[in-house]
Amino acid sequence: MAQMAVQNQADALDIVQDAMMKLASSYADRPAEEWKPLFYRILENCIYDFHRKETRRKTWFSWLKPANDEDQDDLPEDDAIADHDDAPHEVIAVEQLTQALIDVVETLPLQQQQCFLLRSWEGMSVKETAAAMNITEGSVKTHLSRAMQKIQQVMNETA
Repeated sequence: MAQMAVQNQADALDIVQDAMMKLASSYADRPAEEWKPLFYRILENCIYDFHRKETRRKTWFSWLKPANDEDQDDLPEDDAIADHDDAPHEVIAVEQLTQALIDVVETLPLQQQQCFLLRSWEGMSVKETAAAMNITEGSVKTHLSRAMQKIQQVMNETA
C-alpha cells in the first residue's frame, strides 16, 4: 500500500516503519483486535504526511531550478530530443543552487535558522513554531522574514 502510494520502495519502508513505531508506542495497551485497523489508519496518515513534506520540499526547491527561456514552451515536440542534452547541465546547476541554499541556511543566526527550518521544511504553523522555540508569534514572523531576505539575497547573487 505504501509503495504504491509513494512509488519508491525505500520511502515506503520508512513510512511503514514509522507507522509501526507509532502504533507500538501509542497503542500497545489496546486489545490486539484493534491493532490492524489502527495500523492502517496510522499508515494512511503517514503516507499523507510524506506527500505533504514532498510537496513542501518541491515548492521550496522549485525556485532553485535554472530559469529556462520562455520561448521553450512554444517549441514543437520534435525539438524535445535536442533539449534532452541539457539535462546533465541542469542537474548540476540545481545541485549547486541547493548546496548554496544549505550553505546560506547554515550561516543564519540560530533563531532565524530554526524558524526557517521549522516553518519552511517541517511545515509547522507560526503558532507551533512559536511554542517549539518558546518565543512569540511575532518573533517567529520577524525571524522568518529576515531569514528569507538573507536567503533570497544570497541566492540572487549566486544565480
